Amino acid sequence: MHTPRPGTRSVRVFAVPLLLAGVIGGVAPAAPAAGARTGPAGPPASFSISGGLSGVAATSARNAWAVGNTTAGGPGNKTLILHWNGTSWKQVPSPAPTGSFLYGVAATSASNAWAVGPSRSGRPVILRWDGTSWKRVPSPRLGAFGLSSVAATSAGNAWAVGGTNSGKTVILHWNGTIWKRVPSPGAHAGLVDVAATSARSAWAVGASGTLRSKALILRWNGTIWKQVPSPAPSSSLLDGVAATSARNAWAVGFSSTSDRALIERWNGTTWKTVPSPSPAGSGLVSVTATSRSKAWAVGGTGGPKTLIKRWNGTTWKTVPSPSPGLSILSGVAATSPGNAWAVGFTGSSGKPTKTLILRWNGTAWK
Repeated sequence: MHTPRPGTRSVRVFAVPLLLAGVIGGVAPAAPAAGARTGPAGPPASFSISGGLSGVAATSARNAWAVGNTTAGGPGNKTLILHWNGTSWKQVPSPAPTGSFLYGVAATSASNAWAVGPSRSGRPVILRWDGTSWKRVPSPRLGAFGLSSVAATSAGNAWAVGGTNSGKTVILHWNGTIWKRVPSPGAHAGLVDVAATSARSAWAVGASGTLRSKALILRWNGTIWKQVPSPAPSSSLLDGVAATSARNAWAVGFSSTSDRALIERWNGTTWKTVPSPSPAGSGLVSVTATSRSKAWAVGGTGGPKTLIKRWNGTTWKTVPSPSPGLSILSGVAATSPGNAWAVGFTGSSGKPTKTLILRWNGTAWK
């Protein structure tokens, strides 16, 4: 099992204890949202290839992206980009060099999307979709570090986060022309996920600390990034964040103290822990929200098996989800109550993993 460098989105998947090295052989990606409509699942939504998926983003029922890595086609790790066109998932050429990784993806329209990750060369990988093809975009020369997630609100506003090999947080901002590094708090820390609702409001989450991790939350107020207190206990980390407004945000992860999934909510004033009954050894890796009363969170339980939770405006409840073999979900995105995607990987002990894609049709995950 590949273990990416510190400070990358590897925190996301390996936060879940059931994904320790050796559980699933082969390539494991490091682990970045409802007009009502229900009905049949529609066109086939599966796409199976050697490797795994780390993130998914969607702008409509006919436009979605999933990214990860694959070993298909020969030796060496290669980035993987898939596109949903409303009928099927198809692989799209990636300009990232061999040895690169894609951990996060974001999209604002059919002609504007971003994908980020680290590379073995020590330079971050930033790719942009212009409606026709993916192209590599120059990134700041900041030494060896990795990017784990990206969020965008428009063609002229995007954020990418991660961490350095020396244990410092990294935040980059896209102003419509170039990517620039923005000062961010956090020593002995790394950022795993980022979410934004406007040019003046964004969140980034991860973990800080040396011997014992502590959940880390940073907030962009339109001028600077500041650390905001988290109610999470020691030995915990946050792997995913989502927001629908300046007064509604979610963060999910794992607490070693309770050995269970962790969910926190921002109410416009403070972050508070929200109860979410989960089995021992479970963790949540990604979260998405479309309103105050609708949200999804995904991850895994012991086994490992997929874990999907749904917020109905009052409580978080576990929703049945397919879990072929040894499976984990590392990304989730939704555009409506009847359209959501969850991605990850599946495999069996001692064998290479394969991509896993699940779809919510308004009634069930398939």
